[in-house]
Amino acid sequence: MTDLRLFTSESVTEGHPDKICDQISDAILDDLLRQDPGAKVAVETMVTTGLVHVAGEVRTDSYSDITGIVRQVITDIGYRSSDTGFDGDSCGVSISVGEQSSDIHAGVSTALEAREGSGDLRDEQGAGDQGIMFGFATNETPQLMPAASWISHRMAERLAAVRHEGELIPWLRPDGKTQVTLGYDGFTPKTVEAVVLSTQHGPEISQEALRDLVKQHVIDPVLAESGLDISDYQLYFNPAGPFVIGGPKGDAGLTGRKIIVDTYGGASRHGGGAFSGKDPSKVDRSAAYAMRWVAKNAVAAGLAERLEVQVAYAIGKAAPVGLYVETFGTGAVADDVITRAISQTFDLRPAAIIEDLDLLRPIYRRTAAYGHFGRELPDFTWERTDRVDDLRRAAGL
Repeated sequence: MTDLRLFTSESVTEGHPDKICDQISDAILDDLLRQDPGAKVAVETMVTTGLVHVAGEVRTDSYSDITGIVRQVITDIGYRSSDTGFDGDSCGVSISVGEQSSDIHAGVSTALEAREGSGDLRDEQGAGDQGIMFGFATNETPQLMPAASWISHRMAERLAAVRHEGELIPWLRPDGKTQVTLGYDGFTPKTVEAVVLSTQHGPEISQEALRDLVKQHVIDPVLAESGLDISDYQLYFNPAGPFVIGGPKGDAGLTGRKIIVDTYGGASRHGGGAFSGKDPSKVDRSAAYAMRWVAKNAVAAGLAERLEVQVAYAIGKAAPVGLYVETFGTGAVADDVITRAISQTFDLRPAAIIEDLDLLRPIYRRTAAYGHFGRELPDFTWERTDRVDDLRRAAGL
């Protein structure tokens, strides 16, 4: 249907080099939070052929066996021998982790408002950095996520699940990417136009045979669940040819290099801050989670069919310095009414976000692959729609 608007999103598997790094950084964060919920953590990971390097800053009295965590994450993913191009048991691990800046610690632990005499306990903690964060929700899917992003994630997740099961397609290896192009009538997805899927594999299977197996066991089941017209889409499978060399041997990886994959697949703007390896005092992470919570509740409440919300912070200050809403012409009430309703319903100071979403738990490694948003898991508290009635009342609906 040539009159449809096309939009594309992508995802990557847990074995992609950048995602290896995100998972290592978040596994270290989880280990420290498990011991010390007040730990301040900002950890970055880099991987390349045969080597993992972990760097960053922490503030805690706890001890983390970083080398052991690195090896466990890599072997859990499936890199266990030179046959896959990387071996978690024998790769080199170097560590450069120091103490958090005392200046940053002072501003975070005693916010500007507290220094000016506020007696409110939620004013005690300042934002861990300046910055802008976005949240987004749309009624394209039951999870209120953009459809192209959602389908790409589920396809990547299914590809990894089939690999871990090992029986259906035993030639699969950990590295992989998916990409889905949908046809939209306005903001409503109608058709699947194209699928791109690249997967690392063993050398003993032909591209034709692997393509047929992946289509049967990965692509077709996910597309069938989409509810979209899949009668005439184009499939591009390993379009560069054989994909035997993958993982860190094929490409270096770095924490935070898949921020669009992590969020809304390009359907919404992004403030630029990555998530993984950061404790929730860093508003790059906690406020982005809060903005998803806000946007999802607003759409679930019927305030708009499609909503993007932006928040802005100053380092060391508790209260946001800005809050803005865009409904793309789909709002049931004016955008400024929705903005006021959000301000009345949600406390967006860092301490309040951390408390309301219960973020000082070791829950983060699971967020580090297949999307931080849309997966309605018990630990993903930002996916709750628990403020719908409050928002409707505040907006006068």
